[in-house]
Amino acid sequence: MPTSIPTVSVQLYSVRDAIADDLAGAVARLAETGLSHVEPYAFHERTDEYRRAFAAAGVTAPSGHAPVLDAEDPGAVLDAAAALGMATVIDPYVPADRWQTADQVARLADRLNALAPLAAERGLAFGYHNHAWELSARLDGRHALELLADRLAPEVVLEVDTYWAAVGGADTPALLAALGDRVRLIHVKDGTLDGDVERQQPLGAGEVDVPAILTAAPAATRVIEFDAYRGDVFEGIAGSLAWLTEHDR
Repeated sequence: MPTSIPTVSVQLYSVRDAIADDLAGAVARLAETGLSHVEPYAFHERTDEYRRAFAAAGVTAPSGHAPVLDAEDPGAVLDAAAALGMATVIDPYVPADRWQTADQVARLADRLNALAPLAAERGLAFGYHNHAWELSARLDGRHALELLADRLAPEVVLEVDTYWAAVGGADTPALLAALGDRVRLIHVKDGTLDGDVERQQPLGAGEVDVPAILTAAPAATRVIEFDAYRGDVFEGIAGSLAWLTEHDR
């Protein structure tokens, strides 16, 4: 384990309702919990607003989510990321029906590989974030996400959503160990393993083996996220941050 806590961020999708109402206020409230890094979503649609909000709150965005793989102009999305000072851009979603055959997975890998140099021209790394179906889909006895990783160029990175990997049936610590240094970031979240996002909980309060996951990816940036939360999501995020601060050492 690392001797000090790795970089911790928060996926702004967790507070999407607050962002829709008051982007700057939502980011400021997250900063007040002690977070200094955030991971914005769809940042190419509100780049100037994000930039002002980050500057006002004193936070940075090391990574961000945007639909690059199917974008009509992926360069414009990557330009927005560079303008916000990001280091890594992650495409967060390819639907389940495109993970059903080895040929489909190969095409996705080829597209990721083709876009990575475009990102590198802007000083960015580029990669992919999973949901459950990339793990529940098994091809030749392996998770589809593993087949994808086999075909990726060395510079393409992964952000493993550890909750969704577990829901998809993966032994998530073993998966992280197998994927190795390609995993630059992990989404850390907890809850029941039935995939009911309404039952997500702060870290340490659910069924996900979070300690083993952190041990398996000691250097990866930890990105706190809630797909949904029945309480005050800002309090949930603060609880996860407190748990990480105490346990991730």
